[in-house]
Amino acid sequence: MSALSRIVSPIDVLNDRFAWLAQWAVLACCLISAGNALVRYGLDYSSNAWLEIQWYLFAACVMLGASQVLRLNEHVRVDVFYGRLSGRGKVFVDLFGLVAFLMPVVLLMLWLSLPLFWRTYTSGEMSGNAGGLIRWPAMLMLPLGFALLALQGLAEIAKRIGWLLHRHEMHTHYERPLQ
Repeated sequence: MSALSRIVSPIDVLNDRFAWLAQWAVLACCLISAGNALVRYGLDYSSNAWLEIQWYLFAACVMLGASQVLRLNEHVRVDVFYGRLSGRGKVFVDLFGLVAFLMPVVLLMLWLSLPLFWRTYTSGEMSGNAGGLIRWPAMLMLPLGFALLALQGLAEIAKRIGWLLHRHEMHTHYERPLQ
């Protein structure tokens, strides 16, 4: 196993595990949403806690799944010229985007979200809605998700540099989504 693989493989595995949690959060969110609608309209009963848990689960879906989307190269990109580039050209565009755009924004968001989470956690902040939930679990998704995205961003940068140096095999084919 190469030194590069020893560095990026654990990051990929970590993000696979959090993506697994995100997948289950999607299912739980859908089931809770359907159950909540049935109870609300069928039994004329509603609970703010059930509404809020859906929001918390949606936050988990997005924030825990974002790094996996980057890892699988399924993230949104502006495909004006990208599809026409060679493998080497695509890797240079990816590398530029990761270094110049993704990492600065993700690190800034991580820096800004940590104090927000910590303040919410230490104060025990609760939702203002009757029957609402504590807020820190939802706020935890921000720094956790951005940390995972930063790690995966570093792994993707390392993979692309390794590919350019012929030390890492990587699939450079990009299939443009159907429009």
